[in-house]
Amino acid sequence: MRLTRCHVDLPLRAGAELVLPERAGNHLARVLRLREGDPCVLFNGDGHDYGARLVAVGKREVRAQVLEATAVDNESPLRIVLLQGIARGEKMDLILQKATELGVAAIVPVSGERTEVRLDAERAEKRLAHWRSVVESACEQSGRARVPALAAPAALDPAARGLEDEGLRLLLDPQGEHRLEAMPAPAAMKVVVAIGPEGGWSPRDREVLHAAGFSGLRLGPRVLRTETAGLAAIAALQARFGDL
Repeated sequence: MRLTRCHVDLPLRAGAELVLPERAGNHLARVLRLREGDPCVLFNGDGHDYGARLVAVGKREVRAQVLEATAVDNESPLRIVLLQGIARGEKMDLILQKATELGVAAIVPVSGERTEVRLDAERAEKRLAHWRSVVESACEQSGRARVPALAAPAALDPAARGLEDEGLRLLLDPQGEHRLEAMPAPAAMKVVVAIGPEGGWSPRDREVLHAAGFSGLRLGPRVLRTETAGLAAIAALQARFGDL
């Protein structure tokens, strides 16, 4: 029987007893209706799964005892960073969920000239918290024990320039100079993929990306939607250089 995995943002070690965060406690006790003595798996992103059991299930708190730690080695040898133009609502959730399942190491949400979602400081903070929840849930489901880094929303220019140490930098372009089947493995097995928002990258955005060292990757002759493009590129890169 596959045990339920729950992400907890807490230090974990064998023998420790802890109060579960509200989200994890509610999921295990209220949604799954686990009771005292029932097993579960906890993880905090350090590369381990922690077998645990519930020792107290109350109205105000749920407590668990950590029993053992097991190293999980299912991260891709290819480090992929997704530079994603912010998309609306469920589209962005889908991108984050599936990119996590496909094994990205980090996600950097950015605003370009054609981005339709504009976030002030308060909205950006709330959206980031929601996005982190989506990524953590995707890790729970997919068995990942390391949670992809998720940057705060930023403007395209500084975000793109801040990725100079992340290896090969690519943006999808039906006329791009790179064809995946002819590409050598990226140096240090690092690659960044830049995906535009619903309206695509503007000419000015493309100038910014080219100035930051991005070059075109040709995946085919068709123009893909933002919720399709990044996932197609990640899957193709994983199949060519990673672990798919």
